[in-house]
Amino acid sequence: MKIKKFYYYSPEKFKLVPIENFFTKLIIGISVVALFFTTSVFLVGKFVFSNPDEIAYNKKQIKVNAVLSKEFEELKTKYALLNSKLNKVISKSNTLRLAVNLEPLKDEDRDIGVGGSVFKTAIPLDAGIEDLKLNELYSSIEKIEANINFEANNYKKIKTKFEENKKLFKVIPAIKPVEAPYGDRFGYRFHPILKIRRMHNGLDFRANTGESVYAPGDGKVTFVGRKGGYGKVVIIDHGFGYKTLYAHLSKAKVKRGQKVKRGELIALTGNTGSLSTGPHLHYEVRHNGIPLNPRNFIFDNVKLFDIKHKNMLAKK
Repeated sequence: MKIKKFYYYSPEKFKLVPIENFFTKLIIGISVVALFFTTSVFLVGKFVFSNPDEIAYNKKQIKVNAVLSKEFEELKTKYALLNSKLNKVISKSNTLRLAVNLEPLKDEDRDIGVGGSVFKTAIPLDAGIEDLKLNELYSSIEKIEANINFEANNYKKIKTKFEENKKLFKVIPAIKPVEAPYGDRFGYRFHPILKIRRMHNGLDFRANTGESVYAPGDGKVTFVGRKGGYGKVVIIDHGFGYKTLYAHLSKAKVKRGQKVKRGELIALTGNTGSLSTGPHLHYEVRHNGIPLNPRNFIFDNVKLFDIKHKNMLAKK
């Protein structure tokens, strides 16, 4: 049986035109319409007939994400405030370092390298906004943690130096060893007996014979005896490389090996030794064997009477 042709009217040609491959085109059209309809029904059905638990979970997840996002922002604000406070602590540390005689830190000393965060490498390229916020938060935490560790170590050094200074302040020869006017100064001078220009390694005090000589700092007596032109001598080792010498004495009031405190009586002034021009105290300060100007170690505002009074109260 011969299949009839199907025609359509063409207004342009003013006649009926046969439809080529009518059945093939019809089948394709029906298939497209059926596929569209099926997909629409599936999507609508899934939306309408979805599992109620799944819908509830999705809504809950949306709320959780919103809460987490808010918490991230709050944590960022808190860490920013913490970092600001940390910077104030950092700015004061140099003042503390100078106070304990430590070199201040330079900016490059504080250039703390923070290692790459494991969270950065773990986040994929298509990470969502919450992942990026989390990564940013962890980076802030790492930076603050590095700064805190650095400052903790810095303050540990400051504390150690402070404790060391407290011990140093107790032993440093910081007061006049005798209540008497200053005589010959430290430095080169024309010696009144030797008649030559030579170095005067100490400081003289114009004191009459029998005046009390006191320890200018805590220490241990390492020598009691005669030393040539110095006459009778007492030497105290104060630690930290410091030693003091007291010459031309009439009498020693301490023994070798004895520990003494600042302001404690150690000797009486005199006129002993071949290089003494009259009753006085010759006083020397040495650091690691090098003579230093004793005048630089004497704090005139620290009164010997106050030191002795303090020691008397401590013994009671």
